[in-house]
Amino acid sequence: MITVLSDTHSRSGHELAGRAERAVEEADVVVHAGDFVTGEALDAFQAASDTLYAVHGNNATPEVRERLPPERTVEVAGVRFVVTHGDDRGATGLSLLGRQQDADVVVFGHSHRHAVSDGEDVLLLNPGSHARPRGGVPTHAELRPAEGDGTPADGATGGDGEVTLEGEIRHRDGSVVETFEI
Repeated sequence: MITVLSDTHSRSGHELAGRAERAVEEADVVVHAGDFVTGEALDAFQAASDTLYAVHGNNATPEVRERLPPERTVEVAGVRFVVTHGDDRGATGLSLLGRQQDADVVVFGHSHRHAVSDGEDVLLLNPGSHARPRGGVPTHAELRPAEGDGTPADGATGGDGEVTLEGEIRHRDGSVVETFEI
């Protein structure tokens, strides 16, 4: 499983609770689109995650800014992700960034509201905020390889070379808010 978070605004630890905490602990990979705020929070995420791909956000301390890039491109389970906090880009800019990096998905945050939308040839994914959601819904995203379409459960490519991930935006209580596919 890939767990996607943003805007946790953690200071003393990861400060997660409920399904988000379990999702980080169970994940093979955690993708975080910024705003840990402190180095202690970043350390807590690194300790709780098997693999963490993260960027800094606009509220990061100088220590976090020194340790994390403002954006990065990674490939996980055959899917190419661009990760950015997104505070300096709108939907068009995020889509352009994804196309420039030949990405399948652009993960971003900053707005504290979950959103999934199709850009031009790239999916835009904002997992929302666990700590300070706008609109009152504390959320994160979980991605898993799809089964039954020729894609093995381990995320390897199927016969056509394509990987499909099934995604869910989840509430802190574990309920599914929205589903999508990559």
